[in-house]
Amino acid sequence: MDDVVWTVKSFGELTASELYSVIKARVDVFVVEQQCPYPDLDSYDQQALHLWAIKNGDVAAYCRIFAPGIKYSEASIGRVLTNQNYRQMKFGKVLMKFAINIIEARFRTSAIRISAQDYLLRFYGEVGFEDTGRKYLEDNIPHTEMVRN
Repeated sequence: MDDVVWTVKSFGELTASELYSVIKARVDVFVVEQQCPYPDLDSYDQQALHLWAIKNGDVAAYCRIFAPGIKYSEASIGRVLTNQNYRQMKFGKVLMKFAINIIEARFRTSAIRISAQDYLLRFYGEVGFEDTGRKYLEDNIPHTEMVRN
């Protein structure tokens, strides 16, 4: 992971250029690639920590991190993505490990709840999340609630 720059910022700390880059990455993955014509922007961006990796000028990986009590009673991680050009480079696992470490350091908790797209259940299991059995559709995509303690 040489020449990769990892950054974590609150919404208020983001520059206009950084905000544009992470939103573009989210639209590229969640709207265009997944053919999901639903709004990506919501009222949660302003309450999140934003974690991302830049490689070769691209947002290679990104996620939002929430303190306990914002999305769930536990801390949470969402909008997890890896740029299509970097998926074979293990950015997703590194991203999740960084996000978990940030939650443990900043919020002093290891309890994390996520809403996982079903095709990624094994991936999240590999980084310590367990299936709660709660299944549902979000934006017409099958999801499962998962927890990590």
